[in-house]
Amino acid sequence: MEKINLEIKPEELEADEMKFVHDSSVDHEGNIPLRASTGSWKAALFIFAIEFSERLSYFGIATSLVLYLTKVMHQDLKTAAKNVNYWAGVTTLMPLFGGFIADAYLGRYSTVFASCIVYLMGLILLTLSWFLPILKSCNHTNMCNEPRKIHEVVFFLAIYMISLGTGGHKPSLESFGADQFDEDHIEERKQKMSFFNWWNCALCSGLILGVTLIVYIQDNINWGAADIIFTGVMTLSLLIFIIGRPFYRYRIPNGSPLTPMLQVLVAAFSKRNLPYPSNPSQLYEVQKSHGNNKKFLCHTRKLKFLDKAAIIENDGNLGEKQSPWKLANVTTIEEMKLIINMIPIWIFTLPFGICVAQTSTFFIKQSAIMNRKIGEGFEIPPASIFTITALGMIISVVTFDKILVPMLRKINKNERGINILQRIGFGMIFTITTMIIAALVEKKRLEAIEKDSLKASLSMSVFWLAPQFLIIGFGDGFTLVGLQEYFYGQVPDSMRSLGIAFYLSVIGASNFLSSILITIVDHMTKKNGKSWFGKDLNSSRLDKFYWLLAVIATLNLFLFVFFARRYSYKNVQKIVVVDDTYEGKNDNGIVENSV
Repeated sequence: MEKINLEIKPEELEADEMKFVHDSSVDHEGNIPLRASTGSWKAALFIFAIEFSERLSYFGIATSLVLYLTKVMHQDLKTAAKNVNYWAGVTTLMPLFGGFIADAYLGRYSTVFASCIVYLMGLILLTLSWFLPILKSCNHTNMCNEPRKIHEVVFFLAIYMISLGTGGHKPSLESFGADQFDEDHIEERKQKMSFFNWWNCALCSGLILGVTLIVYIQDNINWGAADIIFTGVMTLSLLIFIIGRPFYRYRIPNGSPLTPMLQVLVAAFSKRNLPYPSNPSQLYEVQKSHGNNKKFLCHTRKLKFLDKAAIIENDGNLGEKQSPWKLANVTTIEEMKLIINMIPIWIFTLPFGICVAQTSTFFIKQSAIMNRKIGEGFEIPPASIFTITALGMIISVVTFDKILVPMLRKINKNERGINILQRIGFGMIFTITTMIIAALVEKKRLEAIEKDSLKASLSMSVFWLAPQFLIIGFGDGFTLVGLQEYFYGQVPDSMRSLGIAFYLSVIGASNFLSSILITIVDHMTKKNGKSWFGKDLNSSRLDKFYWLLAVIATLNLFLFVFFARRYSYKNVQKIVVVDDTYEGKNDNGIVENSV
């Protein structure tokens, strides 16, 4: 085993660990961060501010987009729903590109800053498309049967610029916020487990304001006034984010995180015919040392064909001198295994995302044609009903963090209370319940139309939709937050922005799949008679579509549980001081000697 410099006493080393943060991060001047003056909640609060403003803008646009496309641009329901899904899909798939750039080249702080500038440009263009006469939807008035082409072009350019800005902003900001907590420090590790819960509370606060005050302004003043608010709040929050710069901990990008993954595949393929070593300890691993802050992963026996990349072909040739395309270390191979093991989890969360996609399209459109009056004079804006989802998410997140986790820690003796995939699966049950309730409510609404076609849906209060919005909010509090923590925590440390992007890509791919599913169902039901998707809701059969989604989500849950039960979590070796020597210790508490 490797000896410590005897001039450094263990108690002095421990004091240094408490004073400074040794997790490969640096402060704004490039030095090892002081624990007392950087990171933790004091840094996270600045980051929460810009997340709040971005979500205010995003949900203010997203929840009303289907209404804008049908009212201002006069698109039919099916076309509008598809356009919303396409935009939401691009917005949540772009983070794959933004996360890669952040991890490989720019770093998370710089990526957030650059993305916010692009986001602001999109908001400014969106504002101009409403107020500048040359860009307005109509020549003299905003009430016309068909919008001008220039308005359509500028409007879609603006919202897709916002998508581009979100692509760098979302994965980088959330991972940058989580980076403010040191996983090797007991208190900060517990705070980090709560970070994703409170992150989503900030998100929901922006959402609630976006779908209440902002949507009210859109309905009762005009869309341009709301765009001005978006632009002003984003500008202010960007300034707050910049002010917090001295308090942040930064991770220095080390080039493409995908290159080592490719090197493992190349090395394993080139050695595919070599015999597997009788003892896994013969596989190559770089030397552990006190000055090396890299986290080493414990060897696992899954996907053993990749382990051949760590076979040293010539004992006389030191592994360090061999090309990484010919020899990979165990930790890099285990990181590759982590990515491969994530693929089934990613796939079997897609049906959950398809169900969630309905909240910003069909659910909102349903609310628009129901009785939204409260008392004599006030009428709830259609998109404001989405507030109930945000409240449901806040309730589930706070309940989980403050009640369930402390209770489950005592019962299960597990620091998390329950593991991440259990949390995700539990949320899926709420989602299935939501689709069943949505189908029953829509069936009742259609029956009300048959009884009195003159009053139609206005005979039913919009609060009939409250249960489905509330319960899917409960589900989001478990599944969405769990997915964020899962994809951030289970990817290699060098890919954490990409990890958040993987989470967002679930929602993005689900929106595209939702559009494809609508097209397929529309085509199939037209063949058999009347399509489930008519020109408006009253001539559609959304109840049958919701039942279809409930069946798909239920079958998917069984598959998700099957793979989740066989999933192996990241197992990190830790360097600890034992009698003036360094030893590796994995997350299960098993001591492994240093190489």
